[in-house]
Amino acid sequence: MKVLLHICCAVCASFSIEKLRQEGCDLSGYFYNPNIQPEQEYLKRLKETEKLAKRQKLPLIIGDYEIDKWRLRIKGLEEEPEGGRRCRRCFALRLEEAAKKVKEKAFDVFTTTLTISPHKNSQVINEIGQKAGGDLFLARDFKKQDGFKRTQELAQEHNIYRQHYCGCIYSLR
Repeated sequence: MKVLLHICCAVCASFSIEKLRQEGCDLSGYFYNPNIQPEQEYLKRLKETEKLAKRQKLPLIIGDYEIDKWRLRIKGLEEEPEGGRRCRRCFALRLEEAAKKVKEKAFDVFTTTLTISPHKNSQVINEIGQKAGGDLFLARDFKKQDGFKRTQELAQEHNIYRQHYCGCIYSLR
């Protein structure tokens, strides 16, 4: 099965790649994160993802850095708490773009690394993915079976940069 993995960062991708390959998936990555700010942080996370992809021999598609598209999507929700409606719109934007790539590039399905974080609701993310891609979305909860713990081990083992906030300027508060 040809799977496109939406990647939010190298740390989260490390275990997701390992797990999907254990399942026998033919895997490619897709880095699309117009929410990450400031731009220097975006570039740092992209560079780390590229290094991981090279080390893992993972084909990587890099989406455009469409910060204005993201701002328009979350407009009016800037004061929302972390994990609220702003985050849902952000997840939807990224997963809708991943769904488009699946169709453009002839993948069978797509999934996302977003579910690895203990700070994110995997059920919500999977519902958004299902809405964005229908049967093309492969629902997963990568934090299960110590997935998050394993990401931390892999990050340390491979010296992967670990960020201290989700990515958007509002998550820095």
